Amino acid sequence: MGTQNFLWSFAKKYFTFGLIALTVSDRYASIVPIRGVSMSPTFNPRSSTLTGLTDDHVMVEKFCLEKYKFSQGDVVVFCSPCNHKEKHIKRITALPGDWISSPYAHDALKVPEGHCWVEGDNFASSLDSRSFGPIPLGLVQGRVTYIVWPPQRVGKVERRIPQDGLPF
Repeated sequence: MGTQNFLWSFAKKYFTFGLIALTVSDRYASIVPIRGVSMSPTFNPRSSTLTGLTDDHVMVEKFCLEKYKFSQGDVVVFCSPCNHKEKHIKRITALPGDWISSPYAHDALKVPEGHCWVEGDNFASSLDSRSFGPIPLGLVQGRVTYIVWPPQRVGKVERRIPQDGLPF
């Protein structure tokens, strides 16, 4: 009888903890690993499978989703507009109503309402809005605020606009 009470008590505590953790992760903040070099040097500046260096892990806050409160220069996590199972991390370079011009084209594009323009910090190896166009704000899952792993890289993620950014 004592073992059964112990197991029941143990199960209740961990079930409760799991529900609280799931709620916090879903509504307020979560930790996400960053893979690849499309946001280098901001994330994974020296990432390599050959050297065994680990990927950066970041905290994603979700309070910004309440009224889509974003600014140019914010780093966001979003579902790919091509494959909703994939998640990407990029920097917002233009918001609804902003004009975008590409250094490779002579055209300008106005970002439609309810969308944003995102680009990777490493332009040479980034699949971003230059490839798939403006992304709906509804695909954004949160704003990246801190690097939390590895320990030597822990710190705040700064909002910045690329020097050769495209808005005008």
